[in-house]
Amino acid sequence: MKIVPIEIELAGRAPGRGDRSLPGTLSLPEPARGLVAFAHGSGSSRLSPRNTYVAEVLQRAGIATLLFDLLTPDEDRDRAARFDIALLTSRLLLAAAWVERRPDLRALPLGYFGASTGAAAALEAAAKQGARVAAVVSRGGRPDLAAAGLLEAVSAPTLLIVGGEDDVVIELNRKAMARMRCETKLVIVPGATHLFEEPGTLEQVARHAADWFGDRMG
Repeated sequence: MKIVPIEIELAGRAPGRGDRSLPGTLSLPEPARGLVAFAHGSGSSRLSPRNTYVAEVLQRAGIATLLFDLLTPDEDRDRAARFDIALLTSRLLLAAAWVERRPDLRALPLGYFGASTGAAAALEAAAKQGARVAAVVSRGGRPDLAAAGLLEAVSAPTLLIVGGEDDVVIELNRKAMARMRCETKLVIVPGATHLFEEPGTLEQVARHAADWFGDRMG
């Protein structure tokens, strides 16, 4: 396993506006079957213990992972920025462009794993990239926050995972699923709340995600 600290440069940022790059970690099994970029939820970061756990399960399944901060520290102090799905999507697309510039990565099937608000950004990025994205997984996601018309434009097979006790989010995911035209599946994890803090529930999320990505990355 190769673990590489990375920096994704932010082009065009004015002086004095804070950090000009987004730190992250690339974990690359050898050989890798594909690569999954993570989009964390509001108030979280690349260090999210839940995303880190899921990433470790994917790595053991031979899938490379990219965890990075979607916002700079200055931006993260702005509540509006945390819910600016267009901004979060643009950061995922920057990460995807970074991947395309790497000869050792560009041929790998690309997937997105989005949590909470990050799921909306993952779906928007998938819609904009079309066939380049092999699969998307949403954990406790808010796909309803995606911009008008973009859910319908997603072509990547999409797995929506929601906790069984997260009633409002279950309904939001069902409504989003009805709008999507790609292959979709909704998995409800019994006994789990929004953050999947209950014993064994996050393990189920990771297993479902590894199976979904693995089946579509060959």
